[in-house]
Amino acid sequence: MTLAPLDASKVKITTTQHASKPKPNSELVFGKSFTDHMLTVEWTAEKGWGTPEIKPYQNLSLDPSAVVFHYAFELFEGMKAYRTVDNKITMFRPDMNMKRMNKSAQRICLPTFDPEELITLIGKLIQQDKYLVPEGKGYSLYIRPTLIGTTAGLGVSTPDRALLYVICCPVGPYYKTGFKAVRLEATDYATRAWPGGCGDKKLGANYAPCVLPQLQAASRGYQQNLWLFGPNNNITEVGTMNAFFVFKDSKTGKKELVTAPLDGTILEGVTRDSILNLAKERLEPSEWTISERYFTIGEVTERSKNGELLEAFGSGTAAIVSPIKEIGWKGEQINIPLLPGEQTGPLAKEVAQWINGIQYGETEHGNWSRVVTDLN
Repeated sequence: MTLAPLDASKVKITTTQHASKPKPNSELVFGKSFTDHMLTVEWTAEKGWGTPEIKPYQNLSLDPSAVVFHYAFELFEGMKAYRTVDNKITMFRPDMNMKRMNKSAQRICLPTFDPEELITLIGKLIQQDKYLVPEGKGYSLYIRPTLIGTTAGLGVSTPDRALLYVICCPVGPYYKTGFKAVRLEATDYATRAWPGGCGDKKLGANYAPCVLPQLQAASRGYQQNLWLFGPNNNITEVGTMNAFFVFKDSKTGKKELVTAPLDGTILEGVTRDSILNLAKERLEPSEWTISERYFTIGEVTERSKNGELLEAFGSGTAAIVSPIKEIGWKGEQINIPLLPGEQTGPLAKEVAQWINGIQYGETEHGNWSRVVTDLN
């Protein structure tokens, strides 16, 4: 028997009887208030994907023995939709999120799906709540697709039941009053990911163990961890973001934008990929080298002492870029230059403008923006 594929054309839509009013932009807090509708699709090993349902936002009903609670059969994505300057609602590079979501699903034996079908379903979900997509630069609709194993039973085995669901949250700018550069603690006392593990997958199980080291860093005055790995203390990620550093060769004067390579321990960030692509297109090749390579906290320390460390920032869906001003390592502080009177370096500022311009429809870039609905 052929298993049913995910099919957006079969969606059943039940609209809410109690439509909510959009909150003022000033009251939008990340992850605290949600739109009126959600998408759910059940899957079984016997039949495949069931009927997609868009329905009023509501609680889930799961057996207490469901494998998601006991063995972490759970993965998610984070993506955004934007109200553009010409009054359309677009999603930013949703195909990249779908590709990564399927990779995560394969890694923990949950069902995969046709990416275009889920993109279509998310578009239909957003259309139901289009009036709740906030307007203005920095404001967006955060989209959280989630896939969980729902098989009831305490045996550890491949789930034969799963639930795919999507919820959405209107959000404001990550930095409400402009950039705020952060202090990091270079962390070798805890490890975020390791070769052969699943640090490149967006699994909930990767996040909970990172909260304690962050609290420990916070107790010493740092906002986040700079995750190190291996005997050489390679720099991998910052908090839950990819990490970028800018160096300058004092002999040639050439600058280098560096980020860690995708070796299975690094999350394949959509923003990371966007920054690398745009940097290769827009930075002058005679002045810049764009590198995906291993680099260590030792190199950063040395280059800081030699005046060759120009800038550092994290990248991710929530903030686009998060400028870094200081790194604590072995009792010393590595200071990272910022623009005079600002809380960012020049490249982080420029990168944020590039990506914002595409997300809000001011400039086009290939197929990176997918129109969901035209409000005109």
